[in-house]
Amino acid sequence: MNPEVSLPVSPVADLAGALRDRTLGSRVLVCDGAMGTMLHAAGRSLGEALPALNLSDPALVREIHDRYVSVGADIIQTNTFGASRVRLADHDLGHRTEEINEAGVRIALAAARREEVRRPVLVAGSVSPAVSVQRHRQVDPRAAVEGVAEQIDVLVRAGVDLIILETFGDLDALVAAIEAATEITDVPLIAQVTFGADFRALGSGHSPREVAATLRDAPIAALGTNCTIGPQHSLAVLRDLRSHCELPLTMQPNAGLPRRLAPARFEYDLDETYFARYMRQALAVGATVVGGCCGTTPGQIATVASAVREHREQAAGPAARGRAVRPAVEQADSGLAGIEHQVVVELTPDPLGDVEGLVDIAEQLRAAGIGLVSVARSPHARAQLNAVDLAVHLHHRVGLDMIASVTTWDRTITALQADLLGAHALGMRRIVCETGSPPLVGDYPHADGIWDVDSIGLIELLTSLNEGIDYYRLPLSTKTTFEIGARINPGSREPGRAAARAQEKVTAGAQFLITRPVYELAGVRHILDAIGDSVPVLVTISPLTSFQEAEYLAYEVPDVTIPVNTLDTLRRARTGAATAGLELAAELMAEVRALAKGIVIAPTSDPLAVVRRLLSE
Repeated sequence: MNPEVSLPVSPVADLAGALRDRTLGSRVLVCDGAMGTMLHAAGRSLGEALPALNLSDPALVREIHDRYVSVGADIIQTNTFGASRVRLADHDLGHRTEEINEAGVRIALAAARREEVRRPVLVAGSVSPAVSVQRHRQVDPRAAVEGVAEQIDVLVRAGVDLIILETFGDLDALVAAIEAATEITDVPLIAQVTFGADFRALGSGHSPREVAATLRDAPIAALGTNCTIGPQHSLAVLRDLRSHCELPLTMQPNAGLPRRLAPARFEYDLDETYFARYMRQALAVGATVVGGCCGTTPGQIATVASAVREHREQAAGPAARGRAVRPAVEQADSGLAGIEHQVVVELTPDPLGDVEGLVDIAEQLRAAGIGLVSVARSPHARAQLNAVDLAVHLHHRVGLDMIASVTTWDRTITALQADLLGAHALGMRRIVCETGSPPLVGDYPHADGIWDVDSIGLIELLTSLNEGIDYYRLPLSTKTTFEIGARINPGSREPGRAAARAQEKVTAGAQFLITRPVYELAGVRHILDAIGDSVPVLVTISPLTSFQEAEYLAYEVPDVTIPVNTLDTLRRARTGAATAGLELAAELMAEVRALAKGIVIAPTSDPLAVVRRLLSE
């Protein structure tokens, strides 16, 4: 070859090189959204090995890539999440590791390089931890690293433009994966950590600051967060990362929380405008790559691409800014003793296991005149106190009457019966039945779990125990005396369905109902009209503490209705939002007293102060 002749650099190689060398300047790249969600929507089970579809249904995988490219994605990720030999072996597919990964790259490259695409589109090899969260203690760490290294090697040889190490909850595993990758290739590496709602890495518990300190000098093109949490919490993580490192940043949040349709089927329903608003804020923080994770679809990625175009125009100069800026805010049995006509206070187990702190709060509540306390299930994925055990402990330590929530997810009938009979033997009587959902831990959240029964099945189980027979119709030595409650959701977007579900729970044997937190009363009235006076209904009031909390609930949590005027009030209140939230809760509580048989106060902070304020009226 003539050394004086230089070959032209392709636009793709140029873009990949700029990403690797951190010389993108003000340019922001749009990454795609969820692959698993789209495959799930097409009828595939999240429990199967989705990367194997690269071989069995390549046309479906290709169609999803094409849709993301068509709405403006600059990066599409191969359908290889979970395609390490270790994970594929769980599906008896370990021997096809190379074949599956090569096919994933081939399909993505065909979508990115097709003639109709007249712009550079990068293909990123998607690499997850080699071991799922559930199995990380069962696999030798060296085997896990070898699994990641093997997958990266196959992806690079097959022709990816970069590697995205995504959904890593264990910082040590991520560091090991980075080290393994840099020994294999010099293609750009993006490292993404998945955090929980407590802003700690799922698995190792590191804070964003600790993650930034560990990786600030790592040979990576960018550092960021993906999966598990939605836009609002992801933005908070991004800001924390920015405060502690100078690396280019990425953000690929989930589309809020999913709605459970069946034991193994979920759907997401996040407003695209809301999603885009948080992406604009991520761009303002300095994100270099933005996209989506679980629950996000081409619809959300289209709005992200639009926000990125606006960002580029704004960066181009004042004239462009004048055209592009959007408004910053978008418009967004009856008669059970001790249940009726009471104010109940709901406490949630401390995520760090602080029992004495809850005992102290319970003692103060009792001194303030509260006689009945409910213990809710914790939403956190970490090791936590069982709600029933904590309720029993508070009863014996403080002398309060207690209610405890029991969820059926990941519990067999045998385990549920054993726990309930044990709780009854210790004096626990009031149980609130919930189906529940597994806490988000990445890896296609909610794919795992056992549901022998849902909340209605749990109600029927408790009814049987009260009759002296177990779930299998075998006689017990004695009858239990449980008071059976159930959760209902007046905030549902389908009020008729919510009312019908409430009636089903009453028919199954529920003797009292407790609503999820409500912020307006239309849904409550609808359910009360449907069930009449058949059982007491206790309405839950949970004071909002900030506009951010209200916005998160309104947009990222399914079936929560926050009135527009409530959002406006909290937005205008700014630093006084907590006080404004208490005032709104007090007004709502005054209206509830005329409707419901009882009230549950569910403070998210400073329970004693909240209770005193709401009971001062």
